[in-house]
Amino acid sequence: CWEVRERNSSEWCSFIRSTPDCRMDGGFLDYLSGVFCVFPPRLLPLAVTLYALWLLYLFIILGVTAEKFFCPNLSAISTNLKLSHNVAAFSLTSPLHGVTFLAFGNGAPDVFSAVVAFSDPRTAGLAIGAIFGAGVFVTTVVAGGIALVKPFTAASRPFLRDVIFYMLAVFLTFMVLYFGRIRLGEALGYLGLYVFYVFTVVLCTWIHRRQQGDGPAPPGPWEPEMPTDAEEPESSGMNSSDYGEEYRPLLPSQETSLRILTTALSPLDYRKWRRKPWYWRLFKALRVPVELVLLLTVPVVDPDKDDLNWKRPLNCLHVLTSPLLCVLTLKSGAYGLYQIQGVFPVWGLVTLVGSVLAIIIFTTTSNEEPPKYHCVFAFLGFLASAMWINAAATELVNILRTLGIIFQLSNTVLGLTLLAWGNSIGDTFSDLTMARQGYPRMAFSACFGGIIFNILVGVGLGCLLQMSSSQPLVQLEPDSLLVWVLAGALGLSLVFSFVAVPAQCFQLGKAYGICLIAYYLVFLCVALLTEFRVIHLS
Repeated sequence: CWEVRERNSSEWCSFIRSTPDCRMDGGFLDYLSGVFCVFPPRLLPLAVTLYALWLLYLFIILGVTAEKFFCPNLSAISTNLKLSHNVAAFSLTSPLHGVTFLAFGNGAPDVFSAVVAFSDPRTAGLAIGAIFGAGVFVTTVVAGGIALVKPFTAASRPFLRDVIFYMLAVFLTFMVLYFGRIRLGEALGYLGLYVFYVFTVVLCTWIHRRQQGDGPAPPGPWEPEMPTDAEEPESSGMNSSDYGEEYRPLLPSQETSLRILTTALSPLDYRKWRRKPWYWRLFKALRVPVELVLLLTVPVVDPDKDDLNWKRPLNCLHVLTSPLLCVLTLKSGAYGLYQIQGVFPVWGLVTLVGSVLAIIIFTTTSNEEPPKYHCVFAFLGFLASAMWINAAATELVNILRTLGIIFQLSNTVLGLTLLAWGNSIGDTFSDLTMARQGYPRMAFSACFGGIIFNILVGVGLGCLLQMSSSQPLVQLEPDSLLVWVLAGALGLSLVFSFVAVPAQCFQLGKAYGICLIAYYLVFLCVALLTEFRVIHLS
């Protein structure tokens, strides 16, 4: 499909429509036909600009969905399943970091992007580039930024454990790329290695707490006491209890269902809006349409609230909208538009059943008290938010492939730059903010612990889902020298940290941070020079 730019502009559209390699199997929009058939050649810069803005907005959709809807429902599920808080998300005063639900929540955009990219051999390079590129970025720029912002003493055993497991994962991926294929046993080996990593973390936590007398470890002199929820209430919505006693009504009053619905669907906190600077308001204005659509389609269960975030009219609406969303986004709506016996569409059946269930729930429940089966809404919200993330990731992969064809760039370089940066930007800001607030150890451990999940589950699950009984393997042949540069750079950065951090007695300062950031800049220059054939094999 790359040959389209080598042809006369008058032939672009016919070439795109007649070439099988230019066909996009998934997604709701055909970006290639849009840029080469809808826009005239002289407006190609305008089309690229619009695509770039839509790409940025897709990253916002991924971030909002994961942060506001996917992670809270995962937390509610772990609470309902009565899982240990150490497995779901380790105590904030502990240097360890979440390895199951929290890692899944934070890594959802990366994993879904990898699964979507692996679904098509033409975009598998995007997945490899994004997973390795994000690994290099997080372990150098983010880790180095933490050391620059707040010099600290790293937790020795968790750091060594995470780096060793990550090096094993990188070595396993290196071998898979060397042989050019991944079989069923190797895909299961990725997932098995992650299960072993989870077991190791849980075992280490248990031993650590036994040594501390079965209680949470007190924070060291390098970390202040974390504020509790009571000390720092977080405002969410327009509930009067969130703003202190002066805003609390003197007499309890029962709100009408319409009032509850309109309040629950408001993504803006007007008191918070007035206090924030202009750039926060601008970014919030971009997020409001996304949050409104998500509020309409994704229920959220909050175990920390007295009412578990039960909003009867809105939750009854979710019984209709969430299943409808799932069938209309699965396989880009192919299943939802399928007609049963050629007469009645699947989406119509889902609408009918959902409406009946919503009416039954509305008539058998009250606004004040959640029903006993309210935990089911956490699973429904988890599924709906996962479908949103999968749909956004599909569009993301398709638009990146389109930009690669327009600019004659390989999928690998797009993965290690745009896709890796976009998926890592949220973690970057959260980790640096955490370090500035006085918790650099927690932020530093997140750099190495979180990306273990992304590479092991992203590659393992992504390839496993593409295997069939007739062909239990996935071809992963490197398309250029850049893949080996990327794999080597990630392995070298891990070896550098594995040697340099213990050599400094785990005292990490500005020199270490500067070295890591300089390393990433050198790597980026080498990668781009390799992509543009300045560096090549003779």
